[in-house]
Amino acid sequence: MIQNEREYRITKSQAEKFARALEGFGANGASDLPLAELQRSALASQLDELREQLAEYDALKSGGIREIAVHSLEELPLALIRARIATGLSQKQLAERLGLKEQQIQRYESSAFAGASLHRLQDISGALGLRITGAIHLSAPVPR
Repeated sequence: MIQNEREYRITKSQAEKFARALEGFGANGASDLPLAELQRSALASQLDELREQLAEYDALKSGGIREIAVHSLEELPLALIRARIATGLSQKQLAERLGLKEQQIQRYESSAFAGASLHRLQDISGALGLRITGAIHLSAPVPR
């Protein structure tokens, strides 16, 4: 997942390189070989993945995404990052709202908030102006 403008520029550059490599792949005449076809398929797959990441970041930045579904606590870290991007805040701006250094937000996001307390996650969601709704579903009977 692309988390900031720097990563966006790098991903965009990589996607352009993959696209050029894919365009020139059949030029050497070896595209009929099974190994060459596997290599071409791998390039195409990687290019598709990069394009999906770019499209998601663009959609978030443009305000095209207003709701982010979270089905488990494991999904919460990426949802917070997506919400930051969708609200138009940089990591630096979020840090300023929280009275933290930008590097702390970068560390939180790069580690998927592994070191963040529940209180900090609440602070972050509040700084982003998030409204969290949903339900807790029990998957098994609770022992008594």
